[in-house]
Amino acid sequence: MRMSQGVEWALHCCLNLAWVGGPVPGARLAGFYDLPPAYLNKQLQALVRAGVCESVPGPRGGFRLARDPAEVSLLDVVVALEGPEEAFRCTSILGAAPGGDPSADYSRSCAISLSMRSAELAWRRELAARSLADVSADVVRSAPDAPQRARAALTP
Repeated sequence: MRMSQGVEWALHCCLNLAWVGGPVPGARLAGFYDLPPAYLNKQLQALVRAGVCESVPGPRGGFRLARDPAEVSLLDVVVALEGPEEAFRCTSILGAAPGGDPSADYSRSCAISLSMRSAELAWRRELAARSLADVSADVVRSAPDAPQRARAALTP
C-alpha cells in the first residue's frame, strides 16, 4: 500500500498546529517545510472538509485544528486525504478460474481476500488508536524543544 506524500505533509502540519494552538496561514506552513503552497493548501482544505481542521478567515487567519489533538487519530488524517475506500479490492477473479462460479461473490470466502482485509483492518486499528497527542508525546521525548521551535517559526 502506498499513500500520497500529502499524508506525511498533513500529519506534520497537524502536529505543528497542535503545538501552536491558533491559526497558521497555509503559506507559512508550506514555508516551514519548503513545500509547494498550492498543493499543501489542497491537503489542508481536505482536512477542513473532514472536520480535522478549521479555516479561519481574516488577516490573522489560517488553519487550526478543529478538535483537541487527543481526539484526532492518524486514521482521521489518512482518511481525509486518501478516502475511506479499502486498499485491497477483490474482483472475484476466482469466478473465471476452472471450477469457479462467475456469479459468486468471492470477496467473503477467498483466502487471499480475507487475508488482505484482515491485514488492512489491523493497519486501520493501529492508526485509529494513535492520536496527534500520542505522536506529540513521542516527539517531545526525543526532541523536547520541537514544540517551541514550531511556535517560534509559525507564529508572528
